[in-house]
Amino acid sequence: MPRTIYFTASSLDGFIADANNNLDWLLQFEGDDEGAYDGLIENTGAVVMGSTTYEWLLDNHIHPDSDSPNPWPYEQPTWVFTSRKLNGIPGADIRFAGGDVRPVYDKILQVVGDKNIWMVGGGELAGAFHDEGLLDELIISVAPVTLGGGAPLLPRRIAGPHLKLISAKSWGEGFVTIHYEVPKPKAGRPESRAT
Repeated sequence: MPRTIYFTASSLDGFIADANNNLDWLLQFEGDDEGAYDGLIENTGAVVMGSTTYEWLLDNHIHPDSDSPNPWPYEQPTWVFTSRKLNGIPGADIRFAGGDVRPVYDKILQVVGDKNIWMVGGGELAGAFHDEGLLDELIISVAPVTLGGGAPLLPRRIAGPHLKLISAKSWGEGFVTIHYEVPKPKAGRPESRAT
């Protein structure tokens, strides 16, 4: 069964972007994650993200309105959850979706085969997948910075049952990648959703 993996970077105090939706705090670092991304993308059959993440990619990497835009970075079909009308990218397999995540997840399963689903971000979308019992793993690269506010990593209470640690590994200039399995809530004991 495909697994939904939330793979992202976070500040030490739990934010994936600063209050201005900026990632300069992360992009200041050189080097890579020692193959973690390559291993993830090789086993990814579909990519999922929210509209803020999509627009950040457009504004900071693709530059679709420039004379020479960069190509979309993913070969896999990408689902973008949004409540607004957004423009696609010519030649990219981008599918816009809204509303409940469960019916969209069922459509994603039809195309991933035996590969996984990469939840790029943001935290609220990962939380919506968690609420439906559809989030299986967290792989978080924690950067050696604090932001004091911004977009939270995962604005949900996950306390019972708690996350199960699979691994923790240091790399680069002070990063730690933490890999957790997300347990499913026990029947009859619903987990509190939002914090």
